[in-house]
Amino acid sequence: MPDAQNTETGQNVDLLKQKVIDTLCTIFDPEIPVNIYELGLIYHLDVQPDGKVDIQMTLTSPMCPVAGSLPPEVETKVNAVPGVTNVTVELVWDPPWSMDKMSEAAKLQLGFF
Repeated sequence: MPDAQNTETGQNVDLLKQKVIDTLCTIFDPEIPVNIYELGLIYHLDVQPDGKVDIQMTLTSPMCPVAGSLPPEVETKVNAVPGVTNVTVELVWDPPWSMDKMSEAAKLQLGFF
């Protein structure tokens, strides 16, 4: 029989993770009119029961003009989500971003279908 407390904790983590994803969907790459989540810039998202959030993200290019501002924007906005206690954002370049990482919704929005 599942432990009720563990089930509740898991549900809370799932709810918090969805709130974080919803927040990531409000952040846009200024060069492409698609949010960073659907664009596939978020490579890893880990939400812990204590509210700690770890994000690994990339940019469309190492020469991206928002390299200095987009990761701090992600950190600030995710940190404002109720229930989040700490946010770590790591910018990674491997694997390099490609259009294959975009969601089907993003590809549709950009007219790739």
